[in-house]
Amino acid sequence: MGTYTYQDYCGSDCLFGCPWDYDLAMRVLLVEDEARIAHFVAKGLREQSYAVDVVSSGEQALYQAAITAYDLVILDVMIPPPDGFNVCRELRDSGQTMPILMLTARDAVDDRIKGLDRGADDYLTKPFEFGELLARLRALLRRSKTLQPTRLVVADLVVDTAAQTVERGGKAIPMTAKEYALVEFLAREAGRVVGRAEISEHVWDEEFDPFSNLIEVYINRIRRKIDAGFAKPLLHTRRGAGYILSLSGETPEPKQTAVRSRDDV
Repeated sequence: MGTYTYQDYCGSDCLFGCPWDYDLAMRVLLVEDEARIAHFVAKGLREQSYAVDVVSSGEQALYQAAITAYDLVILDVMIPPPDGFNVCRELRDSGQTMPILMLTARDAVDDRIKGLDRGADDYLTKPFEFGELLARLRALLRRSKTLQPTRLVVADLVVDTAAQTVERGGKAIPMTAKEYALVEFLAREAGRVVGRAEISEHVWDEEFDPFSNLIEVYINRIRRKIDAGFAKPLLHTRRGAGYILSLSGETPEPKQTAVRSRDDV
C-alpha cells in the first residue's frame, strides 16, 4: 500500500505538483481494472492538473481512444479482453501515435519485450512509486512533442509550468488546480483563439457536460484573477469563436501577396 503513496513522495505541502521540468499532458486515458490503483493514480494525476479518463477493460479503452484525442495512455496489461498487449497493437494498427506507458504486475523480460514490440513506449512494473510514474510520463511527453519552455510569458503574465504557479506584474496569483490547467493551456496557445470544444477536450475529462456553462464560469474566475487591477486586460472573448490570451486581443494578420488583375496590366 505504502509503495503507491504520492504524498509521501511529494510531501504533504504539495498542492500544484512537483518542481520538476514539466511538460503537461492535458488529457490522459488510464486503463486499469484494479479499482484501488485506478483511483489512486487518477487522483494523483488530477492533482498534477492532468485531465484523466478511467476505463477498466480493453474494449472500453479502444472505444474511448476512437472518440477522444488523448495525449498519453497508461495501459495495464492484465485487463478484461482484449488485454493490454492487444489493445496496444490495435491502437498502433489504427494509426494512433500517442505515447503508451504499460503497467503490469509481471516482471518477466519476455513480457516487457512483448509489450514494447506491440507498440508501447515504456513499461512500469507494479508496485511502483508515484514519483517514478510522473517522471516516466514527463519523459514520454518530451519525446512526443517539441520541448516546451518551463516559463510561459504573455506580456507581464508568467506561468511557471515547473512550479505550476502564475504571477502577473511580479504578483503571485493563487489558482486552483483546474484554474491553473486552463491558464496554462491558454498561455501555451497565446495569440490564438481557442474554442469551447478545444478547451473541454484538453482541460476536462469525459464527465464534462458540453451543455454546461462551466468553461464560462472558469474563464470569468481567471479573468478576475489575472486582469483585475491591471491597466490592460489579457484574456479576451471572441464572440462566437472562443477565447484568446494576448495583450491586444488580436491574432496576427496573415501576410498577403498583392495580385494584379488583367485590368492592371
